[in-house]
Amino acid sequence: MKQILYRLFEHQYLGRDEAREILQNIASGKYNDAQIASLITVFLMRNISVEELSGFRDALLEMRVHVDLSEYKPIDIVGTGGDGKNTFNISTASCFVVAGAGYPVVKHGNYGATSVSGASNVIEQHGVKFTSDINKLRESMDKCNIAYLHAPLFNPALKAVAPIRKNLGVRTFFNMLGPLVNPVIPAYQLLGVYNLPLLRLYSYTYQESGTRFAVVHSLDGYDEISLTADFKVAMPEKEKIYSPEMLGFERTTEEALQGGNTPEEAARIFDSVLANTATAAQKNCVIANAAFAIQVICPEKKIDACMAEAKESLESGRALEKFNQFLSINS
Repeated sequence: MKQILYRLFEHQYLGRDEAREILQNIASGKYNDAQIASLITVFLMRNISVEELSGFRDALLEMRVHVDLSEYKPIDIVGTGGDGKNTFNISTASCFVVAGAGYPVVKHGNYGATSVSGASNVIEQHGVKFTSDINKLRESMDKCNIAYLHAPLFNPALKAVAPIRKNLGVRTFFNMLGPLVNPVIPAYQLLGVYNLPLLRLYSYTYQESGTRFAVVHSLDGYDEISLTADFKVAMPEKEKIYSPEMLGFERTTEEALQGGNTPEEAARIFDSVLANTATAAQKNCVIANAAFAIQVICPEKKIDACMAEAKESLESGRALEKFNQFLSINS
């Protein structure tokens, strides 16, 4: 590792196979915490390359616990995290809205590394017991259109670095990897990123993988469609900048999307969204993210039609119904 670090400190880049081997060595415990923290720091000081990201992804997918849910052709909705905005669990709420609209979802998530509440935090707050039991995951898909995969159960390398990430408290290249290593390799994915270079990086990576995707970025720095500013959506066939007004929404403020100071507060906001009792700003950003996820699955549908489906799922109570069914199966 010493030689690798010297090379990286001299602004050299890793090859794909080299990156793959390094992550395999991290997972097998060949490096100490200080060495891993130093490696992470390199990628805070410069952008990761497509080759490096692909190599790290290759390693995690090779080492993953295999889960075959391919017959469902599911979607995952996820943000990279690390935008520093401390929003409530927008992508997780959007997953249940999409499930309520009738589309299969396999959500891959983890505890928050840079925010109060990651997807696993809010799910666990409701008494859910994480599992890798394929029969339980299939039951969840069959009965409520959604299964949840807690990343450390499926990716040993992510588990190995979790304490280091938590102690650093800043975004790392593992934030970038999380969305790419859903162990079911879903047919569809909506991914939120915190800057435009990452939008381009992920677009290239997804085009190689064959996944039908949309990468979204709010131009004021959110890793999701926040409706606080214009946002960009990159799909295989097009890229487009939207304004909140184009979707019929008013712009909202950063304060209106705050996730609170504790996991309990974040869970209360999450519950109010699914119960359709949240503020307009909170509900609208969830509807917007869910709508673009539906369009990833159904590219022939106009975004207005996708918005109507997402809104109806939330306001009719079907999203909440799916969430309650999910809790009864998984708790």
